[in-house]
Amino acid sequence: MREFIYFSRDARTSGNFQDLMKAGRMDIACHTIIAAFFLSHNLREDVKLHLIFYGPPDPPKHLEIISSERLHEFLSKKDVAGLIKRMLFKYKKGKKTEPFPSCFIEKKSLLNLIEELKKEGKEIYILDKKGNSLRNQKLSNKSVFLLGDHKGIPQKEKKRISKIAEKVSIGPNMYFASHTLTILQNELDIRNL
Repeated sequence: MREFIYFSRDARTSGNFQDLMKAGRMDIACHTIIAAFFLSHNLREDVKLHLIFYGPPDPPKHLEIISSERLHEFLSKKDVAGLIKRMLFKYKKGKKTEPFPSCFIEKKSLLNLIEELKKEGKEIYILDKKGNSLRNQKLSNKSVFLLGDHKGIPQKEKKRISKIAEKVSIGPNMYFASHTLTILQNELDIRNL
């Protein structure tokens, strides 16, 4: 199963928002979800996406979405935003809950998630312009890719994560998070991973 982590410094951690731009650029999270799960006229069946939100009022929140047929209901940005809102509203303090099939929410930091995945034997890659070229990187079905929003990963956390993650680059330009995820998906498609 392909696995990705999207980190947002400002995305709201409660479901009481209307304007996606004013909700910590929740629009970026929506586009990233669409890029992770949807193809033209099809749904990817082999993806797990972790969303880590550090915005107000109750950070951090970890939303985990796994490919399922039910995702066909959430094809538009508006529908995806509705799913995020409902997941945040269904959060239960102190436990990991499944508010909808294949959709989970809990309170967990980025570093804790990465450490957990590393213990599971996952190979963690952080997207960085100065990293090794993705095209030359040996990848496996245990690869997990970390990408950030328009503000990126905070330096303090990035420094700690860099000790357990390898930096990879998709090229000399900075891309939108959703475009980065599409490029990653394409590379994995080509490699049949």
